[in-house]
Amino acid sequence: MRRSRFSEEQIIGILKERESGVPVAELCRKHGVSDASIYKWKAKYGGMDVSDAKRLKALEDENAKLKRMLAEAMLDNVALKGLSGMRVARGLDRLIVERGKPKMIVSDNGTEFTSNAILTWAEKAVVEWHYIAPGKPMQNGFIESFNGRLRDELLNETLFSSLAQARAALANWRADYNTSRPHTQIDWRTPSEFAATFPSRRALALRQMTGSTPTPDTVVRQDKTNTGNELRTG
Repeated sequence: MRRSRFSEEQIIGILKERESGVPVAELCRKHGVSDASIYKWKAKYGGMDVSDAKRLKALEDENAKLKRMLAEAMLDNVALKGLSGMRVARGLDRLIVERGKPKMIVSDNGTEFTSNAILTWAEKAVVEWHYIAPGKPMQNGFIESFNGRLRDELLNETLFSSLAQARAALANWRADYNTSRPHTQIDWRTPSEFAATFPSRRALALRQMTGSTPTPDTVVRQDKTNTGNELRTG
């Protein structure tokens, strides 16, 4: 919106001149404005002093800011709900390249995990997918513990104003969790240090992706829990 070349103080001053009896035509010539501007200012600022006009301007600016925040929040809400099975599948492909292929993935029954895209991915990747019982989150205790730590340390402690800020904060927290913070369950090493002790997995994954090893029969089973190499998500 085009900003007026007159400040609130100047507008109030012009209106005071009008109230003292100066004709509108003379005000227009003196200040180089149209009579429409005079009447518009009178409708908006009539009867106000300078402090009233400044408060009105501040309220208008705040209202515009809130409208922008609401629009951004609505867009962010749409984006946050956009986690699809296909996006999860792409993420899993990247993890396999980096860490190797798990024997089983354990997850809850979220729509992103029960979608046809994930069922197809699991079949093609030859990875068993086990769903925990509905309403039983502790059947996936590892991810529940991680989610609780993420909520306590970041989500419950931060007021996010935009999706971009949330992504940046999550990236910083993830970097600290993976590269700076030692974990008792892996002998007081960081996850990155622990992962570095398995250098052969990336090479194995690349060989599997390029087809250097035969592909076994594809079977997706959802009724058996494997205590071996599992990837838990949710």
